[in-house]
Amino acid sequence: MRTAFDGTVSDRIRTLGQRVLEGGRISRDEALFLFNLESTADIFDLLAWANRIREHFKGNQVHLCSIVNAKAGGCSENCKFCSQSAAYQTGSPRYGFVDPEPALEAASEAGRNQVTALGLVAAWKGLNEGPMLDEVCDRVRELKAQGQVRVDVSLGIIKSQAVAERLKEAGVECYGHNLESSRRFFPEHCTSHGFEDRIQTIRLLKNAGIRICSGGIIGMGETREDRCDLALELREIGANVVPINFLNPIEGTPFAEVPPIAPLEALKTIACFRFLLPRQEIMVAGGRTKNLRDLQSLIFAAGASALMVGNYLTTLNRPVEEDLKMLADLGLSPSWEHNFADQDAAACESNTSCGCHKTSTTPEERTVAALATA
Repeated sequence: MRTAFDGTVSDRIRTLGQRVLEGGRISRDEALFLFNLESTADIFDLLAWANRIREHFKGNQVHLCSIVNAKAGGCSENCKFCSQSAAYQTGSPRYGFVDPEPALEAASEAGRNQVTALGLVAAWKGLNEGPMLDEVCDRVRELKAQGQVRVDVSLGIIKSQAVAERLKEAGVECYGHNLESSRRFFPEHCTSHGFEDRIQTIRLLKNAGIRICSGGIIGMGETREDRCDLALELREIGANVVPINFLNPIEGTPFAEVPPIAPLEALKTIACFRFLLPRQEIMVAGGRTKNLRDLQSLIFAAGASALMVGNYLTTLNRPVEEDLKMLADLGLSPSWEHNFADQDAAACESNTSCGCHKTSTTPEERTVAALATA
């Protein structure tokens, strides 16, 4: 079989894979070629190279992450995939910001399960200066003092450099803020805020020296081109952890009847993200049990290097013990410690304005930088 490129499809996949292994990048056109592979044999060729790339850059340790629904339901935003939006009747629980005791117990459980990071996730539009920011910072300090896990947060849109600085001072190392989809497809799943609001939030956080966990949801009706452009946006912003979620349709939401994507399509998507983001932690998160079914263990052969374990925000996951057994069966092991040092040099070589590790600047300097790029 011939393609628009020289050689067979297998030759082209090998050429691109070898380039990435040697530290090179692939272009948008080359990435689209991979995203549009159809043949099962070609997809498994792609997976084999994605696995080589994962092993080369990330080794055989897997970063495990869990989340706590720190504030549930009643969100003012209209994201069509979300059961916690006040716009939809889903029966999702509602409660205020989590008290110290449940958060500390969740951290202890995460530590017992060899989880590196615990994310506090809140269902609201965003975080502003005021009493709630004080409470969030208190909770972060309490969890850090316990010392069980790295404390991450996902608290929506941030519009103030001062808020980002407060979170950094409290001890937040990594902030979760998904782009969710390509810029082009974003209005198809959310109109109460825009794609640029998310980009600006990430910019402020990075100027404060906070790492970024940002990915998206696959299977909302987007095209393969949209998936490719999402991965390229994540490469551009210098995301450190890239969660790939697969839509889990929730009754009551506008996406309730969207059919799941095929397991091989899901695996191919993970592999393409690995080609574009070779040094990042690519984490398979929500929707994996429903969409991948019996092929879950192949996510690592497809290039995943991180896994969301434990239950999700409003849906159940399989027991953590099953995931740990899966890793052992594959010759993989949870990473007891995790840092982002292996990403910094490569990211900054390609994007001198990324701000990915500018933690030595003063708050005043970072504020000036944020205003300059706003």
